[in-house]
Formats: sequence, C-alpha cells, structure tokens
Amino acid sequence: MSGPASELSRRLAREAEAVCRHFLSNGRRQGRYWTVGDVRNTPGRSMFVRLSGPESGPGAAGHWTDSASAEYGDLLDVIRESCGFIDFRDVADEARRFLSLPRPEWHSSSPTPQAPSGSPEAARRLFRAGRSLIGTPAESYLRARGITASLRWASLRYHPSVYYRAFEDAPREVWPALLAAVTDPDGRITGLHRTWIDPAHSSKAPLADPRKALGHLLGNGVRFGIARDVVAAGEGIETMLALKSILPTLPMIAALSANHLAAIDLPPSLRRLYVALDNDEAGGLAASMLRDRAAGIELEMFELRPMLADFNVDLCQLGAATMLRHLVPQLFPADRVRFAPDTSEGDMREARP
Repeated sequence: MSGPASELSRRLAREAEAVCRHFLSNGRRQGRYWTVGDVRNTPGRSMFVRLSGPESGPGAAGHWTDSASAEYGDLLDVIRESCGFIDFRDVADEARRFLSLPRPEWHSSSPTPQAPSGSPEAARRLFRAGRSLIGTPAESYLRARGITASLRWASLRYHPSVYYRAFEDAPREVWPALLAAVTDPDGRITGLHRTWIDPAHSSKAPLADPRKALGHLLGNGVRFGIARDVVAAGEGIETMLALKSILPTLPMIAALSANHLAAIDLPPSLRRLYVALDNDEAGGLAASMLRDRAAGIELEMFELRPMLADFNVDLCQLGAATMLRHLVPQLFPADRVRFAPDTSEGDMREARP
C-alpha cells in the first residue's frame, strides 16, 4: 500500500478504537484488542483488531485477523467490508469523512459525462446507485432460493428500478434488480451482473433473459470474502451463495459462466483452489482447463461436486445437513478443520462413497 491509501490507513490507525466503535459497533474492547464476529460487523469474537502499536509493520495498530476465516487487513478493509463498498474512492471518501479530512480533487462540481453503454464505467455508476439489499426484494429472492448465508457483502446491492430491453429495439421496461459487482483481483469494478426480480413472487422477473452482465467479465468475478491462500470458484451467484451457506468462512468467487470460470484470474498468493462444479459438460470442461492451469503454476486444485444439478439445487432439495456431509470429505484435511470445524469425523465417514 502506498500513496493516499497508506496515509489514510496510518491516520485511521491513530484512531483505531474510535474506528472500531463506529464501523464494528457489534464488537467490544478486550484489553489491547477490539473483538467482533467478522469484518462485516457480525456479532461474535473471532476477529481481533489491534488498538495500539507502531504505524506500520508487524503489530501495527489497526491491523486485524479473523481466526475463523484467516482473513486479515487494515482499517480501510474494515470500512470497505462493513459499509459494503467496492470502489476505493467510496472507501476513501468514507475514511476522510470519518477523519474530517477534505475530499480530493476527483470530486468535481462539473457535470459528469455519460458513460458509454455497456462499459466498466457504466457498470460502476449503476452499482454506486444501488443500496444494501438487506430488507429488499433482492434479499427475499435469494432467501427463497434456500440461501441462509450472510448477504452483507460489498459485492451485492439492490436497485428498485433498472432498465431492461429484451433486444436493442424492444420497448424499455423497468424492474427491480439484484446488482452484483464484478471485480478484478485488485478489487476494481470491471463489470456488473443484473438479475431482474419479480417482487410479488420473490423470483426472477418474467423476462426473456432476466440475467444480463455488462462491462469486462473475462478473468474477473463476483467475490464473497477476501481470498488469500484458499478460495472456491464456481459459476453462478446463487450457486456460490448456496455453498457459502454451508461453508461460510471459505472465500468464494462467482465467475458467472463456465467459460469465464475457466479463465478466472487467480490471486498470486493462492495455494489451494476449489472448483465448485455444476453437474454438466460445460462445468467439467472448465474444471479440466483450470486443472491444466493449476498444474502449470504448482497450485493445488480440488473439485467440489454437487449431488444434483448444482449446489443451489442441492441446498433446496436435499438440505444443508446432507449437503455438508457430502462436501466435507471433498475438502483438503486441513481445510476441514479450518472451514468446517464443527463436523465430526463420523459425519465425514458416513458421507464417503
């Protein structure tokens, strides 16, 4: 980290306890640390934020670690995840507001030119116009799909009125939509996935194509959690959130299609990749291509296979307990302890074929 981000991080660290009290309000001070459930302000005690120490390096004030998920970061990460931000400008703006600092020059009062249709900038602007999906038809839609995972992800938002056209010259319609930010490994928004919703039935809207993406998707994905050394990657948003309902601390990426899954950019720090397959030919081909890539960079790769068509179908039709018993034996042994610590060895033996 360098430049403005580094300076903001140092300034926040000087006010570490005040930052925690504001952005991690569900936690509390314990000695030299602030404890909370996770960086998204979930109640609990697995995340520790250091409240005092040097400005940088090991033991620096503001540095945090989540013992349950192995995530770590600084107070800028806290602001990003607890507020649901993606774009660094939004994170920096909130940090400057908290510190009572002036905004930088990128906030001009002059009119903003229209972004080219389908461009990454158009994706960023639409996503910024959204809001938290908690308590909205987008949350109802995902819960109706059997998803019990937390939905307080920086990558997910809701917009009550998003334009839809079935084809270029078709009449324009307006429907509420689930917005999912597509980001590169550095967290920059490159695209956006829209799922139009029928709020009366908590389902996809009755449209010819209720899911569309815009921007640059290849190599990028919708991210749930901070991927460091282990990550699971799959196709659909609902598929990966279903998996997140069973393995909540495992970082995940939704690539949005089998072709994009095969080409996804992987973090350089990654040691182990789980590929969450859909049970079809396209999923198998994507896994084969990823296996070749992993072999070339000496990356461990494991396949996670559903029992039915995909993991969301498994969750809806078979239930969380059956799905967990099926999944745990597919994990690397150390990851069973790390990501499914409450599963007994007996459960694992029972699920083995």
